Amino acid sequence: MASLSFIIGIIGNVISILMFASPINTFKQVVKKKSTENYKGVPYITTLLSTSLWTFYGVLKTDGLLVVTVNGVGAALHLLYVILFLIYSPKHTKVKSMKLVGIVNVGFLGGVIIVTMVGLRGGIRLTLVGVLCAVITIGMYAAPLSAMRTVIKMKSVKYMPFFLSFFQFLNGAVWSAYAVLIKDYYIGVPNGIGLLLGSAQLILYMMYKKESNCEEKMEEEGSAHLFKMQDFNEDQDSTNMKNTSLYKGNSLPIPSFARDYNQKIIKTISLSPFELDKLNEKDIEKGF
Repeated sequence: MASLSFIIGIIGNVISILMFASPINTFKQVVKKKSTENYKGVPYITTLLSTSLWTFYGVLKTDGLLVVTVNGVGAALHLLYVILFLIYSPKHTKVKSMKLVGIVNVGFLGGVIIVTMVGLRGGIRLTLVGVLCAVITIGMYAAPLSAMRTVIKMKSVKYMPFFLSFFQFLNGAVWSAYAVLIKDYYIGVPNGIGLLLGSAQLILYMMYKKESNCEEKMEEEGSAHLFKMQDFNEDQDSTNMKNTSLYKGNSLPIPSFARDYNQKIIKTISLSPFELDKLNEKDIEKGF
């Protein structure tokens, strides 16, 4: 029967690999658009360093199989992400990223491996690599602190995705439990801090989620009111155009009976006395 630590380690593998695989959709879009747009390469480069070091730590550790499997998959995925980022990033970003990859993932990682394998012996190797892994992991878990500060300042969870916070909490909880069972402080300390930070993020999410919903509702109502105002203004404009055309029609000169009558008067006045007598005789005959 498998031990409890092995079962929890398998669960931790599944959760961590799902987290490592989460940027796949992002890089599908990058490949499709052939551009990294506003994405930053630093998170993928630092995660590549972290997973590579943890893989090396698992190799040095006698019972580190589950550490090797999860971080080996993570390192392979993030190596692919970094390569795609370097291919599709703009030239100036590409140059900076290549320098960072050279310093962090080649220089630093290679230096650690060489020093550990050549200059150190026994348990000191594991201690050095374990401390480095713990420090880097704590730094990665602390990265969302800026998002937490934004949530408190803005009183909105808009910039702190729920599922990212939830999986950070879950990942920290599972690997903390695994570390307690196998008595590995290098795994336990950083993941315990990750558990606390993940819990703090979820608490903030619950605190400010309601206010975020109210803000979103107000934004939707404001947008709807704006559309209504635009429709109202369009209706008014069309009405004004119709009225203008009516006013233009009313301002046109309309032939009147007065004009005809005036013309008859003018014509009548211009008749000669003989023609007037003749006209009067006709009117009398008609009964006027």
